[in-house]
Formats: sequence, C-alpha cells, structure tokens
Amino acid sequence: MQYDHITTDRQLQELCRDLADTSYIGFDTEFVSEDTYFPELCLVQVAADNILAVIDPKDISDMSPFWDVLSSGSHLTIAHAAREEFRFCRLAVQRRPANLFDVQLAAGLVGIEYPASYGKLLSKLLGVKLAKGETRTDWRRRPLSDKQIEYALQDVIYLKDIHSKLESSLRELGRLEWLDEEMAAWQDDMEAAESQERWRRVSGISGLPEKALVIVRELWRWREEVAQSKNRPPRRVLRDDLIVELARRGKSDVKQIRAIRGLERSVAKNQVPALSDAIERALELPRAEWPKPHRPKPSPRATLLGQFISTALSSICRSQQLAPSIVGTVQDVRDLVTYHVFADEVGELDEVPALAKGWRASIVGRTIEDLLEGKAVIRINDPKADEPLAIEPRR
Repeated sequence: MQYDHITTDRQLQELCRDLADTSYIGFDTEFVSEDTYFPELCLVQVAADNILAVIDPKDISDMSPFWDVLSSGSHLTIAHAAREEFRFCRLAVQRRPANLFDVQLAAGLVGIEYPASYGKLLSKLLGVKLAKGETRTDWRRRPLSDKQIEYALQDVIYLKDIHSKLESSLRELGRLEWLDEEMAAWQDDMEAAESQERWRRVSGISGLPEKALVIVRELWRWREEVAQSKNRPPRRVLRDDLIVELARRGKSDVKQIRAIRGLERSVAKNQVPALSDAIERALELPRAEWPKPHRPKPSPRATLLGQFISTALSSICRSQQLAPSIVGTVQDVRDLVTYHVFADEVGELDEVPALAKGWRASIVGRTIEDLLEGKAVIRINDPKADEPLAIEPRR
C-alpha cells in the first residue's frame, strides 16, 4: 500500500495545499480517551482523489492547517460515525467539516441497520471483509509499524466507494434531502452540546427533590471545572454515586463529607473544603433558581401504548426501507404518545416530538397519530411473511 506518512509541519502544509484542490476528503482518526477529559488525537487518516496519507499529530506542532482545509471550500467530507472527528475540528478551528456526509447516518436512511459499524458497511455494500489484526493497538505508542498504519488506512480507503453506493440509493429513494436534514440537525445538536450543562446525566438522580438537584448541579459544575483543569475523566474526580450521596445528605459540614464511604478513593478526597463550598453555593441560591425535577414517569397506560406503538414503528420502517433506530428511539415514541394522549397528565413537552416533525412525521408520525386516535388499526396479516403486520384505515 502506497501512502504519505506526514510527520513534520512542512509536510502537513504541503498535504493541505494538495487537499485544497480535491473534490472530496475522506478521513478518520485514532484517539484515546480513557484516561483524559479531552480525547488525545493519535493519528489522522486521509483519502482524497489521488491522495492517501496518514498524519502523525504527535510529531506535528500545529494541526490547525488540516482542520482549516477540512472545514473550508466546496469539497465533500466523508466520514463514518464522525462524532469525535467533528469535535476535534470544532475544538481546533471553531468550524464544522465542510459538506459532511456521514456514511453511518446515510446507511440508516436506506434500510441498513443503524448504527452500523464500518466493517458492516464494507461487507454489506462492497463485499469487503475488514481485517481485525490491530483492534487492540495502543495508538499512543511509537513507533507504529507499517501493519498498524495500513490497518488504520483501511478506515478511509473505501469511504468514497461506500459514499457512492449510499448516495445512489438515497437518490433512488428520494431521500437526499432527508440526509441533509439529518446532518444539519446532528451538527446543530453537537454544537449545542458544547455549551450545555449535562448534569442531568448524573446517574441515580431520578426521584431526588429540588433541594438535592440544586446540589447535584453545583457539584457537577465543580467536577467539570476540576476535570478540565487536570485533564482527567470527570468520574475519576468524583463518582456519580458520591455526588448523589452528597446531594441526599444536603450538608456542607466538612466532617460529615469526609465520613462518606468511597470518597477516600477519588481525586476529591483532598478537596473536601471545595466540595463544602459547592454545597454552600447551591443552598444559598433562591428557590426560584432551583432546577425542576424531570417529568414524572409515564403511567402504565402510557407505557403499554408506547410498547404497542414501537411495534408499529418497526413495521412501518421495515416496509419503508428504514432502520427503526434512526427514525426514533423508545423515548421518542413515549414523547409522541405523551404529546397526543397524556399531555394533560404530565404537562406539555418542551418541544414538538421528533416523530411529529420533518420527514419522520410524513413517514411514521401521521400513521402513529391515526393509530392513537383510532383512525387506523394494526393487525397480523401473514405470520410467515417478511412483513407479518398490516396497518390500514379503520372501517
């Protein structure tokens, strides 16, 4: 396999000049995130027109020329499951990759399972089996062998062929605009997440009262600040269960905090006064600034309806050549049921459910509305058929 191994700033600048004139850039990254707050970029693989290259960020002082060329111009950017790649680009130059086409998202819109691995797409679309010899490579270690680099380059050399197959299928199904809609929404969500306080993801907070939630939020903020400054995973600074226990107790007394079992094994063991201060700050906030609990759990009726509608959703998706999991999650179904049937019991949703908007509404949302309103019925048509269920107007 012939490729350019980019290990100097000058080589990177030359590569970027060549990339600026290409029609597409397929790229992937190898990174490690287990031990740090910020993922450590270890390798960048690039395929574009007549270019095949691997960039070693460990040997290069400034990677921004690559992210600059990736995020500007009229070229097509092709990637697979590009969540971290998107973040690297945003962190480096505060811009999105230009004209991003995520083959994993596209595959879900043509009936391939979602989220499909890169190997699955290779096998399904091109009949190629992905080598697995270096799946346990520590990409931080140097030197990398030719075998390791060639293994990494497999992740980009087929991207253009996969894109061509998927684009053709999307065009035949009339779904290119759907992908544009999905890519825009996905990138909007990724950018919004950069500034969101995701303290509600702390596990174990369900059912906590408002007074405890305000402490959870303040401790989460403290943990984020410390984790970023030390570049450590947040849960190694202070575990979720310890945040919940501190919030339940609701006391800022230093002695009581030190007595909590498990705290001695965390980074926070030496910062008990800071934990005390965070709890004090939370308790001093006026009640109007306390966070509200999540909506109450759905009633058994809503849960039963959600299960029924999920079955209908899967049936519709199979008949429409769509991966059910890209159309809607279990929570999306519950939101739609609540929106149409139980809003008076649990309160209005913050926004219109995903299944009631855009292409999802036209494909599945309106049919589900008809089922909920009794205008349509679902029945077993042929138990042995690929599509055993039928949804039809109520007579």
